[in-house]
Amino acid sequence: MAILSKEEAKQILEKVISLSKADAIEANLSGNTGGNIRYARNTVSTAGAESNTSLVVQSNFGKQVGTATINEFDEDSLKKVVSRSEELAKLSPENPEFMEPLGPQTYLESKSFYESTENISPEYRAEVAAKSINPAKSKDVTAAGFLQDSAGFSAMMNSKGLFAYNKNSNVDFTVTMRSNDGTGSGWVSRDYNDVDRFDAEEASMVALKKATMSQNPKAIEPGKYTVILEPAAAIGLLQNMIGSMNARSADEGRSFLSKKGGGNKVGEMLFDERVTIYSDPTHELVPSATWNGDGQPLKKTMWVENGVVKNMFYSRYWAQEKGVEPLPGPSNGIMVGGDKSLDELIKSTDKGILVTRLWYIRTVDPQTLLYTGLTRDGTFYIENGEIKYPVKNFRFNESPVIMLNNLEELGKQQRINGNLVPSMKIRDFTFTSLSDAV
Repeated sequence: MAILSKEEAKQILEKVISLSKADAIEANLSGNTGGNIRYARNTVSTAGAESNTSLVVQSNFGKQVGTATINEFDEDSLKKVVSRSEELAKLSPENPEFMEPLGPQTYLESKSFYESTENISPEYRAEVAAKSINPAKSKDVTAAGFLQDSAGFSAMMNSKGLFAYNKNSNVDFTVTMRSNDGTGSGWVSRDYNDVDRFDAEEASMVALKKATMSQNPKAIEPGKYTVILEPAAAIGLLQNMIGSMNARSADEGRSFLSKKGGGNKVGEMLFDERVTIYSDPTHELVPSATWNGDGQPLKKTMWVENGVVKNMFYSRYWAQEKGVEPLPGPSNGIMVGGDKSLDELIKSTDKGILVTRLWYIRTVDPQTLLYTGLTRDGTFYIENGEIKYPVKNFRFNESPVIMLNNLEELGKQQRINGNLVPSMKIRDFTFTSLSDAV
C-alpha cells in the first residue's frame, strides 16, 4: 500500500474530511517504499527494505489545534484518528499564530518520480557496493559507504477544498575511502531522482583517487588563502545562507538581512554581481514537489539576482502581519555557474587550496552569518596551476556573504543534496588553525 495513486489517495482523504466535526480539518497522507545497503571495512554490514504509509490529521476549533497520526486505513481507524485529533484540539491552548487552512490552489507539474528508481533491486544495491569495495581492495584502501533509495507519494486535503498530490523518487549515495596507512581520505556524494543518471563506478573512483592523493599530508600555516571549493564544500555554507533568508528574522533584527533601525535589505546589492541564486521545483535536474507543507504553491523564485537580494520567504502569518503576499521557502537551491571544469579552475590558480568538502559547520554569529567548521577528505595545495601535494586539514571561520563578495571564478554546476551548485574560486578564505583529522 506504500505508493497510492492520486485517485486512491483522494478517496481516503475524502473519507477523512467527511468524518470531521471540527471548524476545519487538514489531512496529509504519505507513503514510501525503498531499500538500502551499508558497507564498512570493505564488507557489506547491513542491507534492508522498507515500506511505510501514514496519515496525519490536524483539526482545529478556532485557534485550538490538535494533531494525530495513524498507519491503518480501515473505517474504524480513520474515525479514531479524526476523533483523537479533535479531542487534542479541545485540550490545547490557543495558538496566536494559527492560520486557517488554504482554499483550492493551482499547482505546477514537476517530474520528480522515476520508475527506474522505484524498481531498484537488492542485486543492484549489491553491485553498487561491489563497485566501491573491489577497487578499494586493489589499492590498499578501505571503503565505507551507504546507498539508500526510495519512491513514494504525498497527498494533502482540507475541508476548505484544497487537494494536492505528488509522486517522488530519490537515490542517495555516499562513500568514504581511507588509505590503510591511516593518512589519506577521500569522499564523494551523489543524489538523483532518476537512478539512470547515477554511475557508481565513476563516483567510487573519485573518492578512491582522493584517498590515494591525500596520503601523508603536509602542514602549512593557517591564514587567508585563495580556495577552490568543490560543490560539496560550498553547499553547506550556501544552504545555511539561503535558509536564513527569512523575512521575519530580518524584520525582527535577527538576520544578516536586517537593517539598522528596522526593515530588511531586499533590493540591496550584497554580493558579487555574478551571484544569482533561485529555486525551481520543476527544474529537470533537481525536481521536487510543487507545494509545501501547508499547501502553498511553489514556483520558480529568484532569491539573489546579479548580486541583488530579490526576495525573502514569508510565512502566511508574517505576511498577514506585514500586509504582503506570503512567499514559501525554497524546495531546492540553484546557483548559476560558469563553463569551466574543476581542472580548468585549478589550472588558472597560481597559489591556492582545493577543498573537497566542509564538515561540522556551526554558527558563530547569525547576524553576519559567520560560521566555523573543518575541511575534510582531501585538501590539496595548488601552485602554478597544479596540485602539488596534500595538506593537513584546517578549521575555518568564514561567512558566505563575505565569500560571495570575494568571488574570483565560477565553475560548472553539479547536483549536491538536491541542489545545483557550481565549483567556485574564492580569494581570502580564512583558515584559523590546523586539524589532525584525516
